[in-house]
Amino acid sequence: MTFEPERLGQSRSDLAEALRSLRKRAGRTQTWLARRCSMSQTKVSIIESGKINPAIVDVDLILEALGVDDPTASQVLELVRTANTEWQDHWSSRRRGLDKKQNELAGLEKVTTEFRFFLLSAVTGLLATPDYVRASIAEVPGDQSRTIAKKLERQSVLCDSSKSFTFLLTEQAVRWPLLPPLAMATQLDRLATVSRIPNIRLGVIPLAGRIPEMPLNTFTVYDRRLATVETGTGALILRDRRNVNAYREDFERYESYALFGDECRELLNEWSTVFTRQHE
Repeated sequence: MTFEPERLGQSRSDLAEALRSLRKRAGRTQTWLARRCSMSQTKVSIIESGKINPAIVDVDLILEALGVDDPTASQVLELVRTANTEWQDHWSSRRRGLDKKQNELAGLEKVTTEFRFFLLSAVTGLLATPDYVRASIAEVPGDQSRTIAKKLERQSVLCDSSKSFTFLLTEQAVRWPLLPPLAMATQLDRLATVSRIPNIRLGVIPLAGRIPEMPLNTFTVYDRRLATVETGTGALILRDRRNVNAYREDFERYESYALFGDECRELLNEWSTVFTRQHE
C-alpha cells in the first residue's frame, strides 16, 4: 500500500502514526532505529506515541535510517513543520479566559533567556502602562480585572538580569492614539524609562527616509525555540527551527533601521511632547 500523507490530518498524532507506520513497513524495531539514529529507544518511543513534537533534524535522521526516499520523505518533513505549527484563535482564548493566557505567557517567559519583540502596530503588555493595558482589552467581554493584574504582574520579568530583551517598535506602534493625549504621553515616558534598564534594548523605527522592507505582522521570538506571529484573529505558534530562524533573520534586518539609546529617547520625548500639547 502506498503511503499517502495527504490522507492524514496535520497534527502531532498523525505525524507519530506516519513515522510508526514507516518503521513497521521497513521491518525495523524501535531499538534498531534508535541505535541507527544515535538516540535513545525512549526518545523514539515518545516520538512514535505523539507525546512530543520531534525536531525536523530528528525526523530527517529517522527517514534516512529507514531508507525513505522522495517524494514520501519530503511530504513527511512538511508534515513535521505543520505539526510544529499551532493556531490559537482569539475566540478560544476568550472562552478559556484571558487570564489563563497570561499564565501561559508567564510560563514561557520563565524558561526563556533571550527575547525579541517586533511591534508593528501597538505596545506590548510588558511595556504598557495600566491605562494602556486596560484600553487594549476594552472590547473583551467579562471581568477584565484579573487579566489586567496578570499582565502588569508579568512586567517584573523585565528586571531579571539573567534575561535579555530587544524591543523594536515602529513609529505607528508608539504613536497610535489608543488613549487620550495625556495618557499617551505617559505611555511614551514609560518606554523611555524602560529603555534605560541594562538588560533591555528598546528601539524605534521612525517613518522617515526609505525602508525597503514591508513587515506584515507583530511577532516575538523566544530564544531559538519558538516564534509567535500575531494576526487580526489569533496567533501562530511556530516551533520548527526553519521558521524560527526566518523570523530571527527578519528581526535582524528590521533592527538595522531602528534608533536606540539617546536617539530613541529623544524621539520618544518629542512625540510625548506632541501629545502633551494636544492635552493643553
